Amino acid sequence: MAGPGTRGASLSGLLPAQTSLEYALLDAVTQQEKDDLVYQYLQKVDGWEQDLAVPEFPAGLEWLNTEEPLSIYKDLGGKVVVLDFFTYCCINCIHLLPDLHALERRFSDKDGLLIVGVHSAKFPNEKVLDNVKSAVLRYDITHPVVNDRDASLWQELEVSCWPTLVILGPRGNMLFSLIGEGHKDKLFSYTAIALKYYKDRGQIRDGTIGIKLFKESLPPSPLLFPGKVAADHATGRLVVADTGHHRILVIQKNGQIECSIGGPNPGRKDGMFSESSFHSPQGVAIVSNVIYVADTENHLIRKIDLDAEKVSTVAGVGIQGTDTEGGEEGEKQPLSSPWDVVLGASGSEVQRNDILWIAMAGTHQIWALLLESGTLPKKSELKKGTCLRFAGSGNEENRNNAYPHKAGFAQPSGLSLASAEPWSCLFVADSESSTVRTVSLRDGAVKHLVGGERDPMNLFAFGDVDGVGLGAKLQHPLGVAWDEKRSVLYVADSYNHKVKVVDPKTKDCTTLAGTGDAKDVSSSFAESAFNEPGGLCIAESGRLLYVADTNNHQIKVMDLETRTVSVLPIFSSSSAVVDGPFSGEKQKTVPKVPKSAPNISLPPVTVHPGQTLQLQLKLALPSGTKLTEGVPSCWFLTAEGNEWLLQEQVPSGNIESISSQPTISLQIPTECLSLEAVISVAVFLYYCSADSSACMMKGILFRQPLQITSTQPGCAAPVELAHIF
Repeated sequence: MAGPGTRGASLSGLLPAQTSLEYALLDAVTQQEKDDLVYQYLQKVDGWEQDLAVPEFPAGLEWLNTEEPLSIYKDLGGKVVVLDFFTYCCINCIHLLPDLHALERRFSDKDGLLIVGVHSAKFPNEKVLDNVKSAVLRYDITHPVVNDRDASLWQELEVSCWPTLVILGPRGNMLFSLIGEGHKDKLFSYTAIALKYYKDRGQIRDGTIGIKLFKESLPPSPLLFPGKVAADHATGRLVVADTGHHRILVIQKNGQIECSIGGPNPGRKDGMFSESSFHSPQGVAIVSNVIYVADTENHLIRKIDLDAEKVSTVAGVGIQGTDTEGGEEGEKQPLSSPWDVVLGASGSEVQRNDILWIAMAGTHQIWALLLESGTLPKKSELKKGTCLRFAGSGNEENRNNAYPHKAGFAQPSGLSLASAEPWSCLFVADSESSTVRTVSLRDGAVKHLVGGERDPMNLFAFGDVDGVGLGAKLQHPLGVAWDEKRSVLYVADSYNHKVKVVDPKTKDCTTLAGTGDAKDVSSSFAESAFNEPGGLCIAESGRLLYVADTNNHQIKVMDLETRTVSVLPIFSSSSAVVDGPFSGEKQKTVPKVPKSAPNISLPPVTVHPGQTLQLQLKLALPSGTKLTEGVPSCWFLTAEGNEWLLQEQVPSGNIESISSQPTISLQIPTECLSLEAVISVAVFLYYCSADSSACMMKGILFRQPLQITSTQPGCAAPVELAHIF
């Protein structure tokens, strides 16, 4: 019998036998007939002289959700194994995950089934383990995942597309392959019959493997993988899709949470705010106290009425659809992974915001939902509530065409509207083709703007190159925002960890902010760093650009005049420091100072038992700024490793005024456990520009070494903790 890595063991070896099975299944009438055919197929495959045995996982691969690396023939032997070859950017791979989650609920490893995700990256950014970790958290993947960064197993088995499922028997022998999405019935049938077949033969092994979920190490955070952000230009409020917490936040411009709708767990329920739920929402658009939401994994468009405090469904049926034409009334029309939404006008010019444009990532198209009766280019009068395809054939490609239905997109994920002439178009972040495209609102013509290449079938023309038109290269952009004031377009070049700017007249694309490293740094545009930013919006009359910095779990604020980046502090009304999605209490432990914050080590000071050490804060804000009203800036005193100095307390306090800053007192205990120690003072300042148009949070850490002596010196002068931001 063949051992691991049998020469020629690839999916092509399964093809003739499995093709015969699938033809036979087409003629079967009853479920019993189908089950019998699968059982007979397994008898045939199991009787081959040599197994089609998969090779062992190469040594040195990085694993997630396991206590240690797994072996196909040691750890997975005696199990029916489903290998899920995926890449985390792929919408088809995302569509497959609910099927795998359902399969895991039906059969566990105790039943003999184990699912292993084999992450074989498309983009260079997807090869990085930290980015795969973020995706595993974002999609709530709880089975083992191996980072096949060099696609070695992919190539060995001759896998050709994402997603591909390979079902193995208990000897590591290939039994079935399923290519693409939409095979849930076959997946369940093949798996169930394989478990029964090998249990009948006593080849299923009891026991479990060591699972260690990566998500259990995730620290609490006010935001979790925020996907998109939108601005209410009338009030200055922001709407944030807090995607990982499955909720929508309405936030004042100083960062205070005004309203939280949905979460923390996924669900699908309309009704009052207290009972409504979402599942991984992405795009948001707001007008006149009404928010429209692309409820992505529910395959719905939802409406939030802030006045009535109520959520309703306006399009979609709640399960993934395959329709590429549309035309039904909203709640009767199936949708497929809507990823972004933007409000605009129809060709009737009767009303300003009577169309909701939808980036339908799942069918690679741009759709329209009529909020009032109206017309679209080359369409007759349409009734209110109609939801239909506007541009895109449904084929996944980078094809531009004067006829909108003959054009092709590849997972469009971001939309922005330029309503004024001469533009009058939708800008589209077409993620899988790594391009930005335009769709004319006059005639629907789809045109290229930047990125990609001329071959419409090549979805691998990506990179990080500033340039003009086709000479510019992007990597999986997810967001766009039109700046009407400057007539430029901002692009969230997500996998390059940058924000870029495009002049649509010249097609010149240049880096605006971000070093290109997947880090969290708030500084000047040139020195700042993002981590897979996914959404953008313009606010404050074109002065500010808000960025949903997805993998950093933050909203960043880009001041386009001062060319600086800051973090928008997110806090509830009762606390300036939020330790989780619904915390209404002040944090009981000291929050972490951002990695980019100054870390100042001071010269040692000599103290003696019983002395009171005075620490005087001397902090200066940037010119033209003030402390944020209603948000208490604060300080924390710690002594890690020498907690006896604090006598089992965590001293902390607020900073009410920059002109009258507090003096922090530390009473040295009369009985000291050490003659040397270090205390730290962490300070968090929340401040705004003079006109309150931009709000920021800055942190700083002071480290003060202490030398304790029994000799009593004279009265010590206060220690100044000084810094100019």
